[in-house]
Amino acid sequence: MTVIDGTSRSIPATSTRPQPQPQRPSTGVDACTAAPEAHPRPAGKDSYTISEVVAFTGLTAHTLRWYERIGLMPHVDRSHTGQRRFSNRDLDWLVFVGKLRLTGMPVADMVRYAELLRVGESTFEERQELLESTRRDVITRIAELHDTLAVLDHKIEYYAGARRAPERHSA
Repeated sequence: MTVIDGTSRSIPATSTRPQPQPQRPSTGVDACTAAPEAHPRPAGKDSYTISEVVAFTGLTAHTLRWYERIGLMPHVDRSHTGQRRFSNRDLDWLVFVGKLRLTGMPVADMVRYAELLRVGESTFEERQELLESTRRDVITRIAELHDTLAVLDHKIEYYAGARRAPERHSA
């Protein structure tokens, strides 16, 4: 069961390899609003400066401005003096974008997803297709990493055995 935009959907596995199990059970809510916070936020606060967001997310101010410029951060409020004011919703979105980055999703696809999200519910199917395509890519990468891990484990066992071999032969 996968959660996409707040809707639970069954998605068939695209690989015959065992699929990694999620670390926590699905709660049926949108991952970008329910993701664990990367940095504790002050209770009752919903307006953050760019420097606070830098501290919370680990992103640079340059990256945050770039995200806004390319349309990945759809609308960041401004104070009366023109300073950016990020909301908790913006921070949740940045957590989700960080997850998309970890998947290897191209920035153009992330921007397209953000555009579709702004359009609304009529784009659910296209957003789902983008996420399913990314999911398939992640599953492929996981399989490649499992194969790589098996090779590393084999080599590690070989070298550990080679170090033990002289001890077995000496009496």
